[in-house]
Amino acid sequence: MAKIKSFVFNDFQTNAYLIYDETNQAVIIDGATNSNYEYEQLKSFLEINNLKLKYILNTHGHLDHVCGNYYLKSTFNIPIMMSFEDNYLVENSLNFAKSYGFSIEKPPQANVDLKDKDLINFGNTIIEVITCPGHTPGGVAFYVEKDNILISGDSLFMQSIGRTDLPGGNYEKLIQSISQRIFTLKPQTVVYPGHGPETNIENEIKYNPFFQ
Repeated sequence: MAKIKSFVFNDFQTNAYLIYDETNQAVIIDGATNSNYEYEQLKSFLEINNLKLKYILNTHGHLDHVCGNYYLKSTFNIPIMMSFEDNYLVENSLNFAKSYGFSIEKPPQANVDLKDKDLINFGNTIIEVITCPGHTPGGVAFYVEKDNILISGDSLFMQSIGRTDLPGGNYEKLIQSISQRIFTLKPQTVVYPGHGPETNIENEIKYNPFFQ
């Protein structure tokens, strides 16, 4: 059974998620650490629980989600997986950071290009990639069907949706992504968003004002 541990990192209050199982293998999703204190939080949890980090996954390429990749890659030397459609965002992350008064180490580009319905295997867990363009062109969600877990990134939040006014954003595509790709999942699926509290599919179908 997959377990999930959430952290809140950096000035943007980004949710980072560790998914791990009984084999002690783990993946980090949007591990956006940006200080020594945050690095140590993550490292300490891995060590205390004897977890071996296998992959770095990103829901999209915005700086508040990839800013920890320099540390993660240099520390653990494991693959970074993200849609290459968001490579331009990673490439320009230093410029974006400066515009927000935010200091980061330049994140490395992803090694693995994620496509719709790709399966990511680690331990006894399988994560399915669901493409969710709209917030960014290469936005994806990560779905662990057997454990009713969805990491939605900045596509879907509790009673809200991601911004589409940033470069590459598209409101119509985001609404379509959520309604056709996320709201078709099991209603009891727990949604872990890129910012803010968790929710579930059933509640978002009923109460999210963007779909009423």
